Amino acid sequence: MTEMSDKPAYIHHVNFPTTNPERTIEWYSKVFGMKYIKPKSNTKVVLMTRGNFDLHFTPVEEMDRMAPYHFAVEVEDWEGFLAHLDSLGIRHTRVITRPENNSQFCYIHDPDHTMIELVFHARRAYPPVRQATPAGAAAGGPDGPDGPDGPDGPQSAEEARAELTAVESR
Repeated sequence: MTEMSDKPAYIHHVNFPTTNPERTIEWYSKVFGMKYIKPKSNTKVVLMTRGNFDLHFTPVEEMDRMAPYHFAVEVEDWEGFLAHLDSLGIRHTRVITRPENNSQFCYIHDPDHTMIELVFHARRAYPPVRQATPAGAAAGGPDGPDGPDGPDGPQSAEEARAELTAVESR
């Protein structure tokens, strides 16, 4: 007799709404290197894969606000990925370092304003912290890499969301 298991293997995919499937395919392809999978059925759902994770997007006429919900993507090369975002003109919140678990994170939005947390867990003694630059320096925009709230960073997801909205409205 086979024992029952309550241990899932992994999350297969998450589904989000999109107001523009073509724009979503283009954005997730260039930002995360995901590939579009053409469905064999007549479904309108956009299927995207990275190989190690999938995202699905259901077309909608109007976007319901997703806040305070988000999903997180872990990146392998923190500085490289932030440079990639910069090259695409995608703004992110200030980078926050968590010494207690040796990680760093920040937030971005996709074109439908779905919030995405970017996470990096260093595999070395301590994650490199982005170096502060004088106010107005190019690396961090008009407020430098620490953003308008200073070096302590937002203390909650709500503050991070507010910061991202302020950055995007500049």
